[in-house]
Amino acid sequence: MTAVDALASELPALTQAEYERYSRHLILPGVGLEGQKKLKAAKVLCVGTGGLGSPVLLYLAAAGIGRLGIIDFDTVDISNLQRQIIHTVERVGQSKAQSAKERLAQLNPHCQVDVYETQLNASNALDIIAKYDVVVDGTDNFPTRYLVNDACTLLNKPFIYGSILWFEGQVSVFNYQGGPTYRDLFPEPPPPGAVPSCAEGGVLGVLCGVIGSLQATETIKVILGLGDTLSGRLLLYNALKMQFRELKLRPHPDRPVIKELIDYDQFCGITQARQQEQTMQAEIPEITVQELHQRLTQQPQQTLLVDVRNPGEYEVARINGSVLIPLPELEQGAGLEKLNQIWGDQELVVHCKSGVRSLKALHLIKEKTGRVGMNVKGGILAWSREIDPSVPQY
Repeated sequence: MTAVDALASELPALTQAEYERYSRHLILPGVGLEGQKKLKAAKVLCVGTGGLGSPVLLYLAAAGIGRLGIIDFDTVDISNLQRQIIHTVERVGQSKAQSAKERLAQLNPHCQVDVYETQLNASNALDIIAKYDVVVDGTDNFPTRYLVNDACTLLNKPFIYGSILWFEGQVSVFNYQGGPTYRDLFPEPPPPGAVPSCAEGGVLGVLCGVIGSLQATETIKVILGLGDTLSGRLLLYNALKMQFRELKLRPHPDRPVIKELIDYDQFCGITQARQQEQTMQAEIPEITVQELHQRLTQQPQQTLLVDVRNPGEYEVARINGSVLIPLPELEQGAGLEKLNQIWGDQELVVHCKSGVRSLKALHLIKEKTGRVGMNVKGGILAWSREIDPSVPQY
């Protein structure tokens, strides 16, 4: 039984134009005419049109998937184009979902594309996912992954998983023919902030193409019932070593039975983290970039400006006179020793990219030393926008 379980007699016919378009599939053993009809009959939902969703959607449309669903509520940003190859410079500022739909129409007008310009959540996931045969994960956050997994479990839909960070990626097939689910790989989510996002940690652009292409391959195999899927296996890819490894996965005997969708921000600790951040904001004084600029201009010797971003970020963009002490070093203790050595009676001001990591750093400093510094509202991005446009945005 494949994801497309229609009888051969009920499969859609191909037009003459489709015979020509898919000729390389039609002569391919394992696909052929019936297989191409299955692809045309298939309905696939891709959650996200970013680094992974881009190659997934392009290759599935090119392969002849009859109906593709796209769910994304974000807009195209210039920084996306390093890896999100479905979008173009002309579409910066536009809806990602609409941008992807336009590109897919150019690639294959025979493919129906459904667009959902909304955030997938517990209230709409079952209704949306129920319309499709297979769901492909193109997300970059844990709450959505658990949501997709649980919805697919409830609806008995195969879930094609992929994730990327830095130079590494992983792929698997979940909830397929009694195989493991995402909860067998990660029974519990990591603490918020423990795994950096691509925006924080960076990612090799072409890595998205490798992992997304593998996801598209697994999707097609599931639809056709062809070959050995990655169900029960986690494929790990290291681009720097050009190495693939494989881990076996099995259903966990104590895995909880999914009966309903839940609050996934709460489950993943996001709600609690936001509440903690609000508490920290109440305890830590804030300074605007205009006020910081005035201090550095009029009282440079009385201000100690500490940058808690990573060294790579500091190399890209920095505020003159700042001292780099990355947040991980502060958390490990060495950064606190360095700070104590240079922090005399100056006023401590701390910044990061947008103000989140610096708030965390100041809370840690207050806990460990009893001293209070000021957080730069909006971080170096605000400094670039409002004070010094020569500082690159990234």
